[in-house]
Amino acid sequence: MERASGILMHITSLPEAEGIGTFGKCAYEFVDFLKAAGQRYWQILPIGPTGYGHSPYQAFSAFAGNPYLIDLRALVDEGLLEETTYASICNSGNDSKSVDFEKVVPKKMAALKEAYEKANGGKITVEVQ
Repeated sequence: MERASGILMHITSLPEAEGIGTFGKCAYEFVDFLKAAGQRYWQILPIGPTGYGHSPYQAFSAFAGNPYLIDLRALVDEGLLEETTYASICNSGNDSKSVDFEKVVPKKMAALKEAYEKANGGKITVEVQ
């Protein structure tokens, strides 16, 4: 059996313009970097919606994904989010060394709501079963 190595790093640690790492361009570039460095694994830690303290180990669900990890740039490119909304999030004085969840989360969730409404023709629907 051949030995292999990799890295342990959460998605949120990637240096994205949105103030929190996402499954966007930086994630793809990081995978390319790992491959070029001869690494075979990237352990990303749990990616569920976080609870108290925004710890990946305090997820509310073992099955749902964390909406903070959605790449807003992709939503702009798809025409679901206004460039001005994206720019206002990116220009909010993000710290490249840490995630300010209290600052990032409300803006990110408002942007996701805007994109959802645009995708649904301005309607927010809730389906209860």
